Amino acid sequence: MTVSETQLAPVKAPARRRVSKAFWLLKQSPLTLAGGAIMLLMLLMLLFSPWLTPFDPNAVDLAARLQPPSAAHWFGTDEVGRDLFSRVLIGSQQSIAAGLAVVVLAGGIGSLLGCFSGVLGGWADALIMRVMDIMLSIPSLVLTMALAAALGPSLFNAMLAIAIVRIPFYVRLARGQTLVVRQFAYIQAARTFGASRWHLIGWHVLRNALPPLVVQASLDIGTAILMAATLGFIGLGAQQPTAEWGAMVANGRNYVLDQWWYCTFPGVAILITAVGFNLFGDGLRDLLDPKSGGRH
Repeated sequence: MTVSETQLAPVKAPARRRVSKAFWLLKQSPLTLAGGAIMLLMLLMLLFSPWLTPFDPNAVDLAARLQPPSAAHWFGTDEVGRDLFSRVLIGSQQSIAAGLAVVVLAGGIGSLLGCFSGVLGGWADALIMRVMDIMLSIPSLVLTMALAAALGPSLFNAMLAIAIVRIPFYVRLARGQTLVVRQFAYIQAARTFGASRWHLIGWHVLRNALPPLVVQASLDIGTAILMAATLGFIGLGAQQPTAEWGAMVANGRNYVLDQWWYCTFPGVAILITAVGFNLFGDGLRDLLDPKSGGRH
């Protein structure tokens, strides 16, 4: 064996083991595969929905109002004749994108704040965590509704309100990981050689705390989609004529007894998307957890 092969062998072996474990877990967990397939399908819908819609999702046709599912309108039409299949497809750009944006915003701010709190310690750590405890003491949905109502009814404000409420979960998780990582010998060595706090957070702490944060983010996407749909349902989220799944369900409830399709298809889209992301996040947790032993 050459010198280069000798140097590369220790690096390749753990990588092979991780890949083998990933494939083994996927074979052992069909629910994770199903969740990944649903997630991929929804992301493709998010990207390509403008080219897949057979009708203009906002085009009004009063002559075709409240028609049941047919060959022309696969999901039927709404109270002003808009094609529900097109609106469900284009609604993925609002609902799924809202969930992704919430997780990116809450996860980014919460992770940095939690790592910063764990590295600093002292009064700064106590102040940050007491504020997070106060936020966590209020039911998430109640606090989200209060913030969304204060900011004003719109999808952007709803996303901002959800992100603010989800930040404490990432802060606590990142801080807990930081308290573990900062006891390692290489962190102490970096401090000895004069590494700054920002270097420790960005280069050492955050990188080692990333796996559980990624799992939390993947599980939170489904929760964020449900919360955005909830705010849309009560009128604090997306407003007409924007096609958003929660708002569509809210409009369809007035016709649920006779025109069942109106609220059924947007509701099924919310359910499938949330379940898919949660199944994938659960499988990802087992994949990244060294203590799982491949168990699902």
